[in-house]
Amino acid sequence: MIDDDGHVPVTYDHCAHVPGPFFHGTKSALVAGDELVPGYASNFQDGRVSNNIYFTALVDTAAWGAELASALAGSDERGRIYVVEPLGPFEDDPNVTDKRFRGNPTQSYRTRHPLRVVGEVADWQGHPPDVVKDMLDRLALLREQGLDVIED
Repeated sequence: MIDDDGHVPVTYDHCAHVPGPFFHGTKSALVAGDELVPGYASNFQDGRVSNNIYFTALVDTAAWGAELASALAGSDERGRIYVVEPLGPFEDDPNVTDKRFRGNPTQSYRTRHPLRVVGEVADWQGHPPDVVKDMLDRLALLREQGLDVIED
């Protein structure tokens, strides 16, 4: 099934057509062979346990994950981006797909299965500090308005 803008929805039953490579941005230091699993604290909301692991097919989208996770943790350290392999089926991330962006231009996905770290992307380009600050300010405003809902 293809929607109006040519996007083929990715569901747990229909995800094999998405080839990768896949990336995960985080504040955490990991090594090849580590597995990311759901059930741990969210990088983006204090006190929230994440039922999914989020990943993307775009390094730039993973860069946002890495930068925001580090900034929200109060760290001045540069985040990290890992090449990951999903160990089970996955679906479009409903937090961005069609809610914020028609289709899935960020190529963002989520899974309730582990992601295996297969390597690290060392030479990724981050966003300018003022752009990251603007994003953090927008997130803070959403929180103040009670609109920082994560469908997890």
